[in-house]
Amino acid sequence: MSIRVGIVGISGFGGGEALRLIAGHPSFDLVYAAGEGSAGSRLVDRFPGVPQALADLVIRKWDPEALPDLDLLFASLPTGASAEALARVPEGVKIVDIGGDHRYAPGWTYGLADVWPEQIRGKTRVANPGCFPAATLIALAPLLAAGLIAPGNIVIDAKTGISGAGRGGGGSFGYAESNENLQPYGLLQHVHMPEMATTIEQIGGGSAAGLVFTPHLVPMTRGVLVTIYGRGSATTAQCQQAARAFYAERPFVRVTDRPPQTKWATGSNLAFVGYAADPERDLVIAMGAVDNLGKGAAGHAVQNANLICGLPETAGLEGAPVWP
Repeated sequence: MSIRVGIVGISGFGGGEALRLIAGHPSFDLVYAAGEGSAGSRLVDRFPGVPQALADLVIRKWDPEALPDLDLLFASLPTGASAEALARVPEGVKIVDIGGDHRYAPGWTYGLADVWPEQIRGKTRVANPGCFPAATLIALAPLLAAGLIAPGNIVIDAKTGISGAGRGGGGSFGYAESNENLQPYGLLQHVHMPEMATTIEQIGGGSAAGLVFTPHLVPMTRGVLVTIYGRGSATTAQCQQAARAFYAERPFVRVTDRPPQTKWATGSNLAFVGYAADPERDLVIAMGAVDNLGKGAAGHAVQNANLICGLPETAGLEGAPVWP
């Protein structure tokens, strides 16, 4: 099977990671690449290491009404830049939106693939979760589903690598400002809060009131680590058992007995989750580690694309993480 694929936003970090994965995918044939500042360039001019078969593909200026014959489009555009344009893509083209405009939007399926794969299969419009929600919700889902923690008053402390801001991040997310530095940002009203609260309520069956989420920028290129504090009387063993049962048939989630590390996931679509609990203090700690460009963006997007195209979920995603 050959599925004709396009990527818009090819020059950004998310689009570039999607290119890397699609180039090695057994069923996806990249026939269209679009960007703004890179339009007119060949792929090899922007990505010197691209496979020779794709080297001369010319990056086009993004125009949703001038697409070639495509089966599937990956959109990796900044939040606020995709809603209007993707509405003009022909209905026959399946879309996975890596950006933030369509999470829980009408007509779109929220693509939390490791938790709700059956809700994604066969759909034509899928919105990828953000990188923080991917790490957070994968760690929380087994606990919420089993009633081991309350859905309210959850506190999320998150750390992310600099590439999470995208190639155009700049400003305080640049190297000079981030190196040898640690900074919180997006306090109290981060853009990922609504999708996390909505999903927590759907899985946990109760209000997510009191949710606190504080992200921090750390001086590394890739990776997200979340440490989550919830209220419940479960033991560590019960949390681990619930997670192993919940993810028993899921290929990309690894439940670990020790605190997960971002390096374990680098360059992969894996998510590592771990737990620690103190019933006497009514405290449960959940931890999640992902690559923000893998499970947090392009890897998750390819996983969603496999589901909507009826392919094996692991197609093109079985490579091992990069270590060290």
